[in-house]
Amino acid sequence: MTSNQALDDPQRRVVARWAAACAGRVAPLFVADPVAEEQIRDALARTLAYAGGGSTAAEEITKRMIAVKAAGAATTPAGAAAARSVAQASAVAHMGAHALGAAAYAVKAVTVAEGETVGRAELAWQLAELTLEEREVLGLLPHLGTDSGGPLGPGLLSRGILGDVIREIQAALRG
Repeated sequence: MTSNQALDDPQRRVVARWAAACAGRVAPLFVADPVAEEQIRDALARTLAYAGGGSTAAEEITKRMIAVKAAGAATTPAGAAAARSVAQASAVAHMGAHALGAAAYAVKAVTVAEGETVGRAELAWQLAELTLEEREVLGLLPHLGTDSGGPLGPGLLSRGILGDVIREIQAALRG
């Protein structure tokens, strides 16, 4: 059975654009060895390509863990969160709910780097960046912590700043 967090391929492509936009804003915070930095840049480029129809979900699914592993090379906590934002964005081809993870990690990255005020501004930018179609697709996802069939289950994304950000995005989408 497919999780309702997966969304269908056209819907994942729609939200991949927003996830990549969120992750792309914080990607410069990721500082690591040149190989890891290139892997993060490549993952972001692949996400944009997927959003635009330039690759398939199957192609992206085989590569989605590259950015996750590259995040481990971060030299700062903000950089690690930025890389995880890119990793979440690159996983949207697998499961659409990862778009919310990309946004949450982006807010965490700027909050760690520059403080809560800047983090709040980043969240406001993310909400303003959403197109009507992206809002509609993200609105199809279950509330955080209510469905264990994917990243919005009662795990890492449901706790701390990540959970707070996702709950705020979901409230804005439904409010």
